[in-house]
Amino acid sequence: MAPRANWKGFLRLSLVTCPVALYPATSESEKISFNQLNRQTGHRIKYLKVDADTGDEVPNEDIVKGYELEKGQFIEVTKEELEEIALESTRTIEIDEFVDKSDIDPRYLIRPYYLRPDGKVGHDAFAVIRETIREMNKVAIGRVVLTNREHIIALEPMDKGLVGTLLRYPYEVRSEQEYFDEIQDVKVTKDMLDLAKHIVIQKAGNFDPEKFEDHYESALVELINEKRAGKVIRPKERPKGENVVDLMDALRKSVGGAAAEQKKPAKKSKKAFAGQKEMLMPIAGKKQAKETKAKRPVATKSQRRSA
Repeated sequence: MAPRANWKGFLRLSLVTCPVALYPATSESEKISFNQLNRQTGHRIKYLKVDADTGDEVPNEDIVKGYELEKGQFIEVTKEELEEIALESTRTIEIDEFVDKSDIDPRYLIRPYYLRPDGKVGHDAFAVIRETIREMNKVAIGRVVLTNREHIIALEPMDKGLVGTLLRYPYEVRSEQEYFDEIQDVKVTKDMLDLAKHIVIQKAGNFDPEKFEDHYESALVELINEKRAGKVIRPKERPKGENVVDLMDALRKSVGGAAAEQKKPAKKSKKAFAGQKEMLMPIAGKKQAKETKAKRPVATKSQRRSA
């Protein structure tokens, strides 16, 4: 079941309009999360909203937004006043222009959303907008209001829907000169470049997210299981960084190492059979638990009666 829409409104290209809904394309809920506890009692920590001066707890209905003009001097802004300045983009994503994807600096990318028709009407208009963007091989740029802020959104076709990526404004992106000015100008020799290129060729591949494992998440699962089993946790020896004395020698060794890596047989997957992790490990992480649950066969009515 798809999550609840973050935003509902209309997508408009000139006079072509259709109702749409915007859904988050990513999720952090699969990751292990921790609660904060009182070390002395083992109880969870609860946070209260209190008056900074009196220390008294303040109910939600008495909390308003405020902009600090000077130290301790605030201008209060109510929810109703914020709604009064609502922009057209609060309810409509107006496509302003079409650009090449290569024109969008990756520093401006924030996060992706899925965009689809909302309800049973407007599918024809949605398809026209989607296929026009696809045929022109462009990215549509519009504006949308989320969490009371207007964002730039870049729309691209994906399968039967659209992916909308929120973009930052120029004032939100720091200048690279703040960080790059002190980098020394180094002359890279042809021999060094050739060796480095050879390493790249040896390691060339196609991007496949399924090949990557979240090692930290796996280590968290292992740590929790070991602690639950009452095992003593001992610190592991950390790898030591090596000082590069001869860059050419390091590049040559890297070429040899990459070649040896290519000849190694492919590692067997560590994935367990359905239910195996449940028997061996008290927890398997949120993602594994969800996958295992999905794989379990559903009992028929007759099987449930006989049980």
